[in-house]
Amino acid sequence: MGNSAIAIVGGDLRQICMANLLAEKTGIGSGASCDLYGLFLDKEMEMSSRITATDDVRVLEYCNIVIFALPMADTGDQTVNAPFSIHKVPLRDCFGHVRPGALVLGGMVKEKTAQLASEYGLVIEDYFLREELAVLNAVPTAEGALEIAMRESPRTIAGSICMITGYGRIAKALAPLLLSLGAKVKVGARKHEDLAWSKVAGCQPVHLSQLGEQLSDVEILFNTVPAMILDKGILKKLPPQCLIIDLASKPGGVDFETAKTLGLNVVWALSLPGKVAPITAGEILLDTIYHILEEKGFIIESD
Repeated sequence: MGNSAIAIVGGDLRQICMANLLAEKTGIGSGASCDLYGLFLDKEMEMSSRITATDDVRVLEYCNIVIFALPMADTGDQTVNAPFSIHKVPLRDCFGHVRPGALVLGGMVKEKTAQLASEYGLVIEDYFLREELAVLNAVPTAEGALEIAMRESPRTIAGSICMITGYGRIAKALAPLLLSLGAKVKVGARKHEDLAWSKVAGCQPVHLSQLGEQLSDVEILFNTVPAMILDKGILKKLPPQCLIIDLASKPGGVDFETAKTLGLNVVWALSLPGKVAPITAGEILLDTIYHILEEKGFIIESD
């Protein structure tokens, strides 16, 4: 082993691209003073020759930086989120081998996971909470949502009437894309300041209390609110041909059972950055992690 080491544990294409970028842009990897390990990324993924692919959690004993996936754990259990692995690995197995004093990073860290880590004396830094990550991720998410709309809608975006519920980072990236293609865009929001900004951007502002009154002509609805905003009462007011694209994280913002009963086409588009632009998503992850490392006093030398 080298003087220090970094482990990337699990994840999707974002983590693989991030690992490759980390290996190629820095003096890390095979033959360098800092080793780089990729754990549970073993389903024929193309990785840099500088990365040591392994399923042996004992290598974590040598790593002073451990980077888990986004999200960190599989839904409903405490196993490593590793869709490209043939193994189902309990987080306990990893935590038990992390060396004392190591910096442990993870994305979308649930309270249950944080509590489990604390049993092993570990504190997890959640990089998903970083504002720069959320802002930059809004761009590939918006582009991915646009791609879904183009694929799933029988109409062109130009001339379509679109509704975006919520006016956070994703909506602010999505609205100008739709407008630039000639769509008419309504924005449903609760805060008057958000409604004002959406109006300045060229959208038609709609207060959420009047949402149901503005849906009869909507052809594509993009939801960005991670709460049950599109309930049975709202869904019944949509035209039957309306396409719904839910961009909200779990549990989502759509009554999916009711939507199915009504025959509405609903696409729940989770983790779009990793699906539509994994290289860009990997770059965003790496930049965010670099910021954390710098703030913590870790230095990684570039080639």
